[in-house]
Amino acid sequence: MRLKEIKLNKVAEITALFWLMKIVATTLGETLGDFIAQTLSLGYSIGILITLLFFVIVLCIQLYSKKYVPLYFWLVIIATTTLGTEISDFMDRSLGLGYTYGSLVLAMGLFTTLSFWYVKYKNLEVYPIINKNKELFFWTAVLFSNSLGTAFGDYLSDEIGLSYLIGALVTASIIALVILLHYFTRVNQILLFWIAFVFTRPFGATFGDFLTKPLNKGGLDLGTLPASIVSVVLIAIFIYIAHLQHQNKLLKEGL
Repeated sequence: MRLKEIKLNKVAEITALFWLMKIVATTLGETLGDFIAQTLSLGYSIGILITLLFFVIVLCIQLYSKKYVPLYFWLVIIATTTLGTEISDFMDRSLGLGYTYGSLVLAMGLFTTLSFWYVKYKNLEVYPIINKNKELFFWTAVLFSNSLGTAFGDYLSDEIGLSYLIGALVTASIIALVILLHYFTRVNQILLFWIAFVFTRPFGATFGDFLTKPLNKGGLDLGTLPASIVSVVLIAIFIYIAHLQHQNKLLKEGL
C-alpha cells in the first residue's frame, strides 16, 4: 500500500482486532438500544430520534476528520449498531412488518447500496478508503448491514423460536464457516467480508439478549445497563489498543 493511501485512509484495517471490536460494539448496540427504548420506557420512536442524533453527530466528526482516528471510527460503528437496534424493533413492533419482512426490506437496502457503490467505483473494497463519497457509501452499507443483522438475530429468537444462546451459536457457526472459506478457498474476499459483517451483528445481538433477558426467556437477566457498562469498558480498552497499533504503524512507515 502506498504511503499516501495510509496517510489519507479513513477506516480501520480489517484484522482480528477489527472483528473482535465489531462483536463487542454490536453487543453494546443491542443492550444500549434496549436500555433506551425498553428500560427507560422511551419507546422505539423516541429511541430512533436519540440514536439518530448520536449517529449524525459522530458521523459528521468522522467525515470531516482528515485521517483515520480509531475513536471516531468506532463511535460511528457503535452508533450504527445502536440505531440499527431501534430501526429493526421499530419496523417490527411499531410498523408491524415483522422480522421476516423487515429483514427483506433491510437486505434490499444493503443490496441497493452496494450495487450503486459498485457501479460508481467498479469495486467494493473497504480498505483503504480515502474518497469522501466512497466513505458515505461505506457508512450507508454499514448502517443497513447492522440493522439487517439485528432483524435477523431477532428473527432467529422470535420467529423460529431459538434460545438466545442457540441463536448466538448458529450465527457464530456461520462466521466460522466464513473464516474457513477465507483461508481455504478462493471465494471473493469482499463478498466474505460483507457476509461476516452482517452476521457479526446478530451474533452480538443474540449474545446481548442472552445477557439481559429474563431467566424464564433463556437469558441471564443481568440487565441492560450493567451489560452496556461492561461493553463500554471493553470497547474503550480495545479502542486504546487500536490507537496504539495505528500510531506504531505510522511511526514504522515514517508518517
